[in-house]
Amino acid sequence: MLWILLTAMAAPLQVARNALQRGLVGDAGPWGETLVRFLFGLPFSLMILGVVSLLTPGAQPHLSVTYGVAVVAGAVAQVAATGCLLLAMRQSGFAVATFMQQASLPLSALLGLVWPGDHLATIQWIGIAGTTVGLGVLSWPRVGDGKAALTGALFGLASGAAFAVSLNGYRQAGLALEPDHPIFAGVASVCVAQALQAAGLGTILALTQPQALRAVATSWRQSLGAGLCGSAASACWFAALALAPGGMVRAVGVIEAPIAAAVGRRLFKERLSLRQALGGTLTAGGVVMTALGQLI
Repeated sequence: MLWILLTAMAAPLQVARNALQRGLVGDAGPWGETLVRFLFGLPFSLMILGVVSLLTPGAQPHLSVTYGVAVVAGAVAQVAATGCLLLAMRQSGFAVATFMQQASLPLSALLGLVWPGDHLATIQWIGIAGTTVGLGVLSWPRVGDGKAALTGALFGLASGAAFAVSLNGYRQAGLALEPDHPIFAGVASVCVAQALQAAGLGTILALTQPQALRAVATSWRQSLGAGLCGSAASACWFAALALAPGGMVRAVGVIEAPIAAAVGRRLFKERLSLRQALGGTLTAGGVVMTALGQLI
């Protein structure tokens, strides 16, 4: 199915973006690094939208109050989720923070029951339960890790909760904008959301942390890579969300967890324990069950 392919493409792009953001140094801080994702991603998103628009000449977007509320809710939640994720990475490591972010899977499924009214089969709920247990095993702080690991885990959970709101907001936005052309709706919503995020967060930082804006401006070369990966990942996520329920998309998106573990070990010299590896296996099994539920 197309949504599975799009999600599989989004996951490694998202890991690459997170790694590039984490690698940014200077006085930008977590919220300046968050701004990088949206500010430097917007030009690439607009280029992607131009290509998609040429390929879907029959698309007729329908602006409405429902769309406005949904895209704003998704945009605000995504800003909060990204900031919390970067804080979690600083406290407990790249891989563990990415694992904790996957809390968005069960949360987005539960939210999807209410908004926009998705329905999941029994096997999907079993898969979600398995994935949730696996994530708990994966990210549980080891003895001696101290307060930093606990703080990182809490930031990771907060990131997952915010991503759950964001996923369902963007799914509703895509359905409200142009249900007959989901790819166009998804990419167009990326552009709208990133413009709102860049303007809103940029204004807040200008008023409260002008040094963060200066740091972002001076690191523009490194930031372009993060912007490109983030833009491509968002386009894939949004299009997938317009085609399938948020819980399903997030389930398949869990494949970013083992990718993040490999990146964390390669770039940041992080290692997973045997317990965390077993938790990863349980998580993968839950993902497979949840994805199979869509095909039955």
